[in-house]
Amino acid sequence: MTRTIEDATQLWKQYKDSGNTEYRNLLIEEYLPLVKYQAQRLSAKLPANVEVEDLTSVGVFGLMDAIDKFDITRGVKFETYCSNRIRGAMLDELRNLDWVPRLVRSHAHKLERAYAAMEARLGRAPTDQEIAGELGLSMEEYDELVKEISAALVLPQGKKWLEKDPNPALETVEEVQDRHETDPAVDMQKKELIDYISKHCSKKERLVLLLYYFEELTMKEIGELLDLSESRVCQIHTKLMVRLRAQLGKHQMDDF
Repeated sequence: MTRTIEDATQLWKQYKDSGNTEYRNLLIEEYLPLVKYQAQRLSAKLPANVEVEDLTSVGVFGLMDAIDKFDITRGVKFETYCSNRIRGAMLDELRNLDWVPRLVRSHAHKLERAYAAMEARLGRAPTDQEIAGELGLSMEEYDELVKEISAALVLPQGKKWLEKDPNPALETVEEVQDRHETDPAVDMQKKELIDYISKHCSKKERLVLLLYYFEELTMKEIGELLDLSESRVCQIHTKLMVRLRAQLGKHQMDDF
């Protein structure tokens, strides 16, 4: 049962003061709906063989880890902090399972390299027909390739969310929010990426980026908003990610 803000605050204080597992279990129960929500949202972006129940089970460990490490004195909203760690735990598990076949990864890299080479040679974004020709594929084969590698683009590489942090007080969510110190190289990459999106991406592509990554809508929901089929939105997203990865490849962007 959802508690009032005052009740939740008191429960947090009781747990942090005592470390009592009973209070911890009550907190898990309180925030379990966040786990189920994250599992459902993530599963909508994954192949049908990935079960929501499996993601939920893994997400509970992320929730438990978040509860243990959360510092109630730092002024960070727990729901935001918790959601990041829950989702991160799910992504870590998917990486560990290595559910994207090696051949699919290889195809994704091949398409990315072809796109980067053609863009450099032509001085503009290549068309689908040109990329297909570069790869020696028919348009039907090219469309199948794009569909095949879409799953490989779901999982970004990054730090393990549940790994032991040498400085537990400095959590990932707070690093993202820290605006006092910036890496000039990272700032330049961000600027170049924004410039590239502004100059080379269509309005529809920019909308897909915004709705998928910032509004966290599913492909189906985006399709309904833009009057497109779910498969068409998926195709737009996949091709766009290949282009952006090719653009950032010169900065030694992480592999899939």
